[in-house]
Amino acid sequence: MLAGDGIGAEVTAAATRTLAAVGEFEFVEHPIGGASIDAYGTALTDEVAAACRQADAVLLGAVGGPRWESTDPEAPRPEQGLLGLRQGLGLYANLRPVRPFAALAAASPLRQELIEGVDLLVVRELTGGLYFGERWRSEDRAFDTCVYTVEEVERIARVGFEAARRRGGSPPRVASVDKANVLETSRLWREVVSAVAGDYPDVELEHLLVDNAAMQLVANPARFDVILTENMFGDILSDEAAMLTGSLGMLPSASLGGEGPGLFEPVHGSAPDIAGRGIANPLATILSAAMMLRHGLDRPADADRVEAAAAAALDRGLRTPDLAGPDGVAVDTEEMTAAVLEELHALH
Repeated sequence: MLAGDGIGAEVTAAATRTLAAVGEFEFVEHPIGGASIDAYGTALTDEVAAACRQADAVLLGAVGGPRWESTDPEAPRPEQGLLGLRQGLGLYANLRPVRPFAALAAASPLRQELIEGVDLLVVRELTGGLYFGERWRSEDRAFDTCVYTVEEVERIARVGFEAARRRGGSPPRVASVDKANVLETSRLWREVVSAVAGDYPDVELEHLLVDNAAMQLVANPARFDVILTENMFGDILSDEAAMLTGSLGMLPSASLGGEGPGLFEPVHGSAPDIAGRGIANPLATILSAAMMLRHGLDRPADADRVEAAAAAALDRGLRTPDLAGPDGVAVDTEEMTAAVLEELHALH
């Protein structure tokens, strides 16, 4: 359990209580990000990395905040802890489901008719690309290098195609997003994804340039089933897709890889402006715990219960400030968590 920074401790506490309501778990807490920098001078210690490797699953709150921001390339940054953890655990596939809750249709910035029927999954490559390439900076020049190998693209492509099959669309569809009109890495990406598609003749594949994909997410989001893309594009597009739900506070994610444990975290950041005020939306972290139950601990029935309880709490009209509307009942973190727990007990 890595609470991290900002609202991380508040939302992971809510998820811990939710998990305890569906079974017995042993929670072992460790610092990461800014909290680890303050305590140890680094965003991820070797001891914490080792503890994560030995766990059955890792649940993360959030990392980062203004107090650790710096333009000094030598200064430790909270995000280094998250990137190091992903790389150390071999977590190359990030899954971000986007399913707007019916009760939150009015909270979406898009018209209701545009979000009706939206049920998409962003599959993002997580350990390659610009975020992990060689970088350098001088006083008047800087560069970051985007590198992908055939093996890296092939393995994430297979995750995308397999996910499309499991989702059971008719037919299952994959939209592969790149910038092949400009970038050589994107041309490699498109070639490899096209080759892998030959092993999945039942899955429809289309290629979209990233700027077009960003536009289509706003103009016609229901057209998507699985969006498959590289690291930076996936980072940006998944946050855009999150807003279809009305708030970043509603989107969970799972990061998976090889034989080791998965990492489960909300898409939202540490929100330092509201940290400690008890008004953070805990639902993205609770839903991340549901993804942990499903993808990390092989407890799909419990995952279904948690997701149903979150939906039922929203159906009661309860809204944290990020979801507040004219017809909702304003609640804080504790009240929303308590409502989810009540609904869980009712579903038992």
